[in-house]
Amino acid sequence: MNQHQAIRPVGGTTARPTDHPAVKSGRVGVLLVNLGTPDGTDFASVKRYLKEFLSDPRVIEIPRPVWWPILHLFVLRTRPKTSGEAYAKIWNRERNESPLRTITRAQAEKLHAVLSGADPRIMVDWAMRYGTPAIGDRLRHLQAEGCDRILVAPLYPQYSATTTATVVDQVSLALKKMRWQPAVRVLPAYYDQPAYIDALATSLQEGVAALDFEPQVVLASYHGMPKRYLEKGDPYYCHAMKTSRLLREKIGWDETFLRTTFQSRFGKAEWLKPYTIDTVTSLAKEGVKRVAVITPAFSADCIETLEEIAMGNAEAFHEHGGEKFALIPSLNDSPVGMTMLESIVRNELKGWA
Repeated sequence: MNQHQAIRPVGGTTARPTDHPAVKSGRVGVLLVNLGTPDGTDFASVKRYLKEFLSDPRVIEIPRPVWWPILHLFVLRTRPKTSGEAYAKIWNRERNESPLRTITRAQAEKLHAVLSGADPRIMVDWAMRYGTPAIGDRLRHLQAEGCDRILVAPLYPQYSATTTATVVDQVSLALKKMRWQPAVRVLPAYYDQPAYIDALATSLQEGVAALDFEPQVVLASYHGMPKRYLEKGDPYYCHAMKTSRLLREKIGWDETFLRTTFQSRFGKAEWLKPYTIDTVTSLAKEGVKRVAVITPAFSADCIETLEEIAMGNAEAFHEHGGEKFALIPSLNDSPVGMTMLESIVRNELKGWA
């Protein structure tokens, strides 16, 4: 094209050469990101998922020469079978997918409906850190749809290098491959945000009121992590403890009634304590008959809540003398959960939309 070639107006305010390819632009993307899920309950699908997850040095900080033989010679030969059996217990048969995928999709669809209704430029999508849909794929999709500004929203209320940081790592890897990068923001941890605490309090109180029994103890069970990660400076434990404190203050419960525990221990190392499984067992042995559990670290119900807590921990409680055990659902795509999610996302979109 020479300097005298005709140009035509676009949108009444800008112009581009007549032979310029069509380029979408001016939109704002929101990418919700959760941990991940296998595509099926079969051995191969679960192995593929676990390999990606457990190969992440943010998740397993054991030196690679030590961890690699353990992972490939032992873990990936046995764990896919047991994990697949656990997933099968909670699998969404109708959609042939895990509940985490079903719920995360619903969260994105509902948030898109609300935000795009207020500003048509906004587009909401979702991805998984491990498995599919992959973060890089969805970032490229948003960019292709004209999103030159993207808010990445890791759905982890409490920050940890094993969760939020590894999402940012993956986003960075995707951006590294882009010649034309969108501007990117990352949703900060929201463990102490009033909207989040209010949503937790409402969900917990409504959940307890809906039970056919009155709990003697309520546990706030958070996903655990090795104690050495805390000692190295990971703030997750402190964020979890503050969430519990703010939740107790909001509702007016004391520490003997609403207690903090940690679940999902993996391996032989010491993890954050007290362990949820040990706590429910001890409570039953002490004569506590009625327990409810809330899982504040999980934005959507998944294998750790629906199978580990609602099935495994409930079984342990009953085996040792407990009578009534209930899991209070995560915020999921409930009205109170979506109101909270909309609030924190809108706050981070200020200046963009």
